[in-house]
Amino acid sequence: MTQGNVKKTRRQRREKLLPTIDSPADLKKLSIDQLPKLAQEIRDAICDQVSKTGGHLAPNLGVVEMTIAMHYVFDFSYDRLLFDVGHQCYPHKLLTGRRHLLPKLRTREGMAGFPDPHESDYDLFSVGHAGTSIPTGVGMARGDTLLGEGDRNVVALIGDASIVNGVAMEGLNNAGTLERQFLVMLNDNGMSIATPKGALAGYFDRVRISATYEEFKKRAREVLKRMPYGDALEEIYGTMGDMMKAAFHRGHMFEQFGLMCIGPVDGHDLPALVDMLEEVKDFGRPILLHCKTVKGKGFEFSTGDPTAFHSPKPFTVEGCRVEAKKGGRSFTAAYADAMIDVMGRDDKVFAVTAAMPDGTGLNKIMPAFPDRSLDTGICESHAMDMCAGMVKSGLKPFFAVYSTFVQRALDQVFQEVALHGLPVRVCMDRAGYVGGDGAVHHGFMDISMFSVFPKAALLAACDEPTLRAGLEFMRQYEDGPSFIRYPRDDVPADPIESDAPPFELGKAHLLRRGRKRRPDLAILAYGIMVYETLAALEELDQQGYDVELYDARFAKPVDIDLLRDLVDREIAVLTIEDHALAGGFGANVLEACNDARLSTDRIHRMGMPMRWVYQDSRAEQLGSVGLDAAGIARRVRTILDTSGAEPIDTPSTPDIRVNASHVDLPRRDTGTPRA
Repeated sequence: MTQGNVKKTRRQRREKLLPTIDSPADLKKLSIDQLPKLAQEIRDAICDQVSKTGGHLAPNLGVVEMTIAMHYVFDFSYDRLLFDVGHQCYPHKLLTGRRHLLPKLRTREGMAGFPDPHESDYDLFSVGHAGTSIPTGVGMARGDTLLGEGDRNVVALIGDASIVNGVAMEGLNNAGTLERQFLVMLNDNGMSIATPKGALAGYFDRVRISATYEEFKKRAREVLKRMPYGDALEEIYGTMGDMMKAAFHRGHMFEQFGLMCIGPVDGHDLPALVDMLEEVKDFGRPILLHCKTVKGKGFEFSTGDPTAFHSPKPFTVEGCRVEAKKGGRSFTAAYADAMIDVMGRDDKVFAVTAAMPDGTGLNKIMPAFPDRSLDTGICESHAMDMCAGMVKSGLKPFFAVYSTFVQRALDQVFQEVALHGLPVRVCMDRAGYVGGDGAVHHGFMDISMFSVFPKAALLAACDEPTLRAGLEFMRQYEDGPSFIRYPRDDVPADPIESDAPPFELGKAHLLRRGRKRRPDLAILAYGIMVYETLAALEELDQQGYDVELYDARFAKPVDIDLLRDLVDREIAVLTIEDHALAGGFGANVLEACNDARLSTDRIHRMGMPMRWVYQDSRAEQLGSVGLDAAGIARRVRTILDTSGAEPIDTPSTPDIRVNASHVDLPRRDTGTPRA
C-alpha cells in the first residue's frame, strides 16, 4: 500500500459516517466494510443522548446491526417495516432522516421514543404494545397484494419475549397462509425488560445451544427436501452460499405455523446479515429469520445489566462506574414496600406481574416472597385469567400492571373475573400521563373500562399513606374485583396525612374544610390530582376564594351522600382527574347524581381532553392541558366569576381543559418519500 493510500485510509477512519446519512439512500452508498463503523457511531450517539435525557438504551443497542442490514437491503420508502413494541426504533430513526431530533429525545419538539407516523412516513404505526407487528404486517401484505402492489416486501421485527404474546401467535397462524413474500425478523436476545418467562423462553435457550453450524450444515439438504415446494427449494439451495445452507434448522417450532425457519444466526455479523437478507429478500413464501443478539451490546455496563439499562434515567459514566441521576421516592417503590407489608400479614396474598418486575416493583417483592410472586412474561390476558384461577383456589392475587397494558386483559376481567364476582386485585402503575413514553403509554381509560362491572371497586392513591390504605382495603374487599391507580411520579415527600384513615367503600375523605359553612366551591380531586389542587389553593386563598377539598378516593362507587349534601347546600362542585373525561370519575359523578335525581347544573369537570398528548415531561403534559396548579386555579376562577370575566389577570394561553380537537404534529421532511 502506498503512503498516499495509507493516509487516505486513516482519514476515512477518522471521518464520521453518521452525519452523512440523511436517508436510507445515503446508507446504500456505503460499502459493506464501512457498516460496522457506522454501527459503532450509532451506538455512541444513542448512548450519549440517553445518558442526558433517559430513554430506552439496551433494546436499541442490541438491534443496531439488524436495523442497518434491513435498511441496506430493503427500500422501506416503498417496502413495509413493522416494529413490535417499538422501543428499539432509535437506530431506525437515525437512518431515516431524524438525526436532528435526537438532541430533544422524548420531548414534544424532539424524537418520540417509539415509532410515530407524525414524524416520518417510514413509521407505519405508533406502537408501544407487544405482539402487533406480525398481525399488522399480515394485514399490509394482504392489502398490498389485493391492490396490485404485491411487490412491496413486508418485514416484521419482533423480539423473543414479544412473540409469546397471544396476538403475535394469532398473527403467525395467519402469516403461514400467505402465498407471497413475508419476513419475520426474530430478535432473540434472551431478554424482555427482564428475563423472559415460560416454556417458549426455555425452547429458545435449547435452540441456541443445540443449533451449531456443523449441525445445520449436515441437516440443511434433508430439511429442504422434506419441506413443501421441495424441488423448487432444492434448486434454490444449489445457488446458496454455505452460510445460507447451514442456517436451515430442522424442527424449529415456527415451521408448524407454515413458515420456513432460518437460524439462529449472529445478529451482529453485518456482512453475513446483509448476505442473508439478500438471499431471502424476494422469496415467495413466509420466512422467519432467527437472529441471536445481545441486549445492550457495545457497552459493558448495559450488557452487564440489561434490565437496569432497559430504560434508564439520565446517567454519567465515571471509569468503570455508572452513576444514575438521583430522583425522589417513586410510587412504584412505595407500592413494593407496601405489598411486602401486606404479604407479611396475609399468607394468602400473591403478587403477579406481566414482564414488568422492575417497572411495577415486583423485583423487590420477589426475593422476599419467592413462593408467592410470579412474572408471567408478556401476557396480560393470561395473567388476569391465572389470577381468577388463584382466587377460585383461595388465594388473594394482586396483579401489578401498567394502566396502558391492563386494557389488554379487559375481556378476561369481564368473563373470568367480574362475571363470577371474583376479588382479583389490580394495581395500575403509570396511570394518567406518563411523560417521555408519550401517547402509546398514557393510562387514560382504566376508569371507563372497569366502571361497567357490577361490584367493581375503583380506587386511586394520592400519596404513599393512601396507597397503603388503599391496598389494605383491597386485601379485605371480597365482593368483586378492585382496581387502584397511581402515577409514574414520585410520592409527595411531605404527605398531607402521615397516617391516612382507612378507605371506606364509596366514601370520599375531607382534606381541607372551607372557611365558611357554605364555601364557594368544593373540589373532589381523584388520586394524585389532590396535590396539584393543593398547590392551586395556595394561589386561590390569596385571592379570597373559599374552596373546600376532598380526596375522592373512589371513582366507583362515588360518594353520593357527599354529593347530595353539596347539591342541597347549592355549593358548586368541580371534579378533577388525570383520566379521560369520557367515562371517567367526573362522568361517574354526573351519572350518580342523575340516578339520585340531583341537579347537575353546578357540577363541573376537569380531565384529559379528547386529543392525543405527545411525549414530554409529565409536568409539561399536565400544564399543556390545564391540569397543573395554574390551570386548576384558572378554572376555579372561571367557575366562580359569575360576570363571565376573570377576577384577576390570567395567562394569554388558551385553556384547553376539555374537548379540545385533535391536533396533529406537523410532518417533518424525512428524505425519500413513501411511494
